[in-house]
Amino acid sequence: MFMDFLWAFLIGGAICLIGQLLIDLTKLTPARILVAFVVLGVFLGGVGLYKPLVEFAGAGATVPLTGFGYLLADGVRKAVTEKGLLGIFTGGFTAAAAGMASVVVFSLIVAVLFKPGDRMS
Repeated sequence: MFMDFLWAFLIGGAICLIGQLLIDLTKLTPARILVAFVVLGVFLGGVGLYKPLVEFAGAGATVPLTGFGYLLADGVRKAVTEKGLLGIFTGGFTAAAAGMASVVVFSLIVAVLFKPGDRMS
């Protein structure tokens, strides 16, 4: 079990390190890097290269944004096999529904509990 945690930490940390290096060493904006990570996860998930990484590293591969892209691609793949061409449009939403709903709920809770505003003044 310790090795599972270690590999998750190392793989997740390596993915985050790549993102930090892209921020520090390129002129790419953080938003573009985040989008690139999601697209990379979709691409690697679509061609079947990300699944072995998920099976090996667990949360170290599913928690970063590349894991979200993989989740979308995997959801579309499963929906296409079950529903045909219509699965292209519904699979990603179905696969990511729980995560997206929790983001909305927790964001609402944080917005109600804390006073939003700029801290620059």
